[in-house]
Amino acid sequence: MANTKSAAKRVLVIKKKTLRNNMKKSALRTSIKKCREAIAANSESAQDILKDTIKAIDKAASKNILHKNTAARRKSQLVRAFNAAAGK
Repeated sequence: MANTKSAAKRVLVIKKKTLRNNMKKSALRTSIKKCREAIAANSESAQDILKDTIKAIDKAASKNILHKNTAARRKSQLVRAFNAAAGK
């Protein structure tokens, strides 16, 4: 339990931020999953989905939801999978 008024406020603020970060992480995981499925199915819209997913990963890294190296690794994995499926 918080001892001061400001500490009590910080607890509330942290709860809100944690909830927001968890929602963004969940949306990012869903986006990555849809991208992998599109690549595996050789979908014609796979390139557009890949572009949107990379944009989402970059945004998450810039907001400190993902570490920058984790973001780079995820983008690299997706692009490698896309290139392998496209036969490049």
